[in-house]
Amino acid sequence: MSRKFFGTDGIRGRTNKGVMTAATAMRVGQAAGAHFLRGSHRHRVVIGKDTRLSGYMMESALVAGFTSVGMDVIMTGPLPTPAIALLTREMRADLGVMISASHNPYEDNGIKLFGPDGFKLSDEDELAIEALLETEPQLVDAPRIGRARRIEDARGRYIHAVKQSVGSDIRFDNLKVVVDCAHGAAYQVAPSAIWELGAEVITLGVNPNGTNINDNVGSTAIGALQAKVVEEGADIGIALDGDADRLIVVDEKGQAVDGDQLMALIATRMAEKGALTGGGVVATVMSNLGLERYLASQNLTLERTKVGDRHVLERMKEGGFNVGGEQSGHMILLDHATTGDGTVAALRVLASLVRSGKPASELMHLFDPVPQLLKNVRYEGGQPLENETVKSVIAEAEKELEGRGRLVIRPSGTEPVIRVMAEGDDEAQVEAVVDRICAAVKDAV
Repeated sequence: MSRKFFGTDGIRGRTNKGVMTAATAMRVGQAAGAHFLRGSHRHRVVIGKDTRLSGYMMESALVAGFTSVGMDVIMTGPLPTPAIALLTREMRADLGVMISASHNPYEDNGIKLFGPDGFKLSDEDELAIEALLETEPQLVDAPRIGRARRIEDARGRYIHAVKQSVGSDIRFDNLKVVVDCAHGAAYQVAPSAIWELGAEVITLGVNPNGTNINDNVGSTAIGALQAKVVEEGADIGIALDGDADRLIVVDEKGQAVDGDQLMALIATRMAEKGALTGGGVVATVMSNLGLERYLASQNLTLERTKVGDRHVLERMKEGGFNVGGEQSGHMILLDHATTGDGTVAALRVLASLVRSGKPASELMHLFDPVPQLLKNVRYEGGQPLENETVKSVIAEAEKELEGRGRLVIRPSGTEPVIRVMAEGDDEAQVEAVVDRICAAVKDAV
């Protein structure tokens, strides 16, 4: 069955257009609610959101949908995506919903769904909900309409949970930390958790107004954080995205530390303690070859998946891994969370900083990335990667890089773009290869 609503990470789009309307949100509530009405118990769903202006509209529509098919609704207000996954499981809810478009601008929004185990829904569940979206909803009789309520202790529950991800002996008393919350979902909980563990906290991006989420702040725009870390003489900077499932770190010199370096740090520290499972790390095809070589030097493996934290998580569960993530900053630590959690990952990094006694620039630069270049080619229609000339150019490039680098070419899952990435020890060669392929794709479209 083809997908009309669900993409690679739930349902996402420009609000009040396409699939991201209040009417669609109400139908999603009705369809997802009907799908998870299993058994005779009183059913409940937990709904959280980030700080987008449209979150109020989408929340109200979802509440109407769920209650109309007989589900009770618990609303948490703004909280990170991993907090909703956690609360869904802890409160024995049948379903969890996060209203967020992650690192996208405020004009976009999205709906992410979690099952009762706190994990994102399977393909089978999403397809079943898709089918129900095309049918007339089964509305319940008046006495069975669900109730909706807001809870006030959700933030405290999450802060307590993330603090448990570091040892009880760890305090951050001597650290000065700049925390950038992207004016997003973690604007209250992330600074609070780090401050409660003893750090001096300087905040950025903690004044959401509905339209400033991810606007020149957060993990996709770290310039302000880099400047602030240097200006304040801070030990480290932490950048989250709009729904706080992504983490980028800035060292005391203002240099960015991406997800590959963070995975290397967390995995090796856990391996030293005998706490790493699966014998290595799961990452995507976009992770740098330098990470793979570094892990091999530590007798650890790197297993690669397609792009998307969902694919990473699936492989982690299959192979018994407890550390995985993406170069872009999604960090999945399965011992503590069922999805990417930027705050948990940040606390683990801060704990390593305390234990090592080293400056962040030394601790978190474990390997030199090999030269890597990514370019995008936009197209209006067709399948440019099926063009014979494009195939031939790609084959030649793969042969040229064999043994000395990698080539990853893929269509974007969210926009009409072909992504061309190459990496290798020879920077000039990498650039030449990418440019040749991009030119061939442009000619084809």
